[in-house]
Amino acid sequence: ISAHFQDIYGASVSKDTISRITDKVVGEMTEWQNRPLDRVYPVMFIDAVHVKVRDGQVTNRPMYVAIGVTVNGERDILGIWAGEGGEGAKFWLSVLTEIKNRGVADVCIVVCDGLKGLPEAINTVWELAVVQTCIIHLIRNTFRFASRKYWDAMARDLKPVYTAPSEFAARERFAEFTQKWGQQYPAIIKMWDNAWSEFVPFLDYDVEIRRVICSTNAIESVNARYRRAVRARGHFPTEQAALKCLYLATRALDPTGKGKARWAMRWKPALNAFAITFEGR
Repeated sequence: ISAHFQDIYGASVSKDTISRITDKVVGEMTEWQNRPLDRVYPVMFIDAVHVKVRDGQVTNRPMYVAIGVTVNGERDILGIWAGEGGEGAKFWLSVLTEIKNRGVADVCIVVCDGLKGLPEAINTVWELAVVQTCIIHLIRNTFRFASRKYWDAMARDLKPVYTAPSEFAARERFAEFTQKWGQQYPAIIKMWDNAWSEFVPFLDYDVEIRRVICSTNAIESVNARYRRAVRARGHFPTEQAALKCLYLATRALDPTGKGKARWAMRWKPALNAFAITFEGR
């Protein structure tokens, strides 16, 4: 902002002045973060984005983000929470408890990455929630263990696993994958085995539900916007400065409302399937 004033108007405005002006948004952010929420969300996507904060020294801090999909198929960013150290299931438990205290009595499916202890934290808050590991995270982590020259072949061999018509068929396809790659990359096989119980739930559901819960694309697109906003600043002087930046990025996500309309339209078939699958909830 300071550079923009200098370039366009030839006026010098200090960064401190800009910070004081943008601090006006803090009250609004606090109100947004504590607003009442819907009673039920068919799907909730949760993930953390990391930002650099200078607190004595510059450290990576996780910012926890939760997105609920409403019964009308609209995306609702429920809040952003600043954590410390690495991403942890214990902090997620406090975040999810706060969300419940703001009025969320039930969530049908929670889509997340494979963080240890997270399924237990989710089911402590919402006993009936189905925990679904994000397939995109699983595939991305698979590639981390493998040489780049094998990525295309691995992607082809994994596709029959996560597009299988049933868990039994998925197990058979995964046995074939294990036979081909297990000796070379045992860590990949172990990772999939450990994640299997949270990977397979979506195989039980209608193809429309599968399409929307098999990845956290919903939250990945939001996180991409957050990362762009964060990257432009390098690091933040305080935790509140980081939260303020992410909140302002949230406010600017869909200024015309066209994205919201497209999003709701895309969710209609899935929500009809949800109404049948989770009848009474």
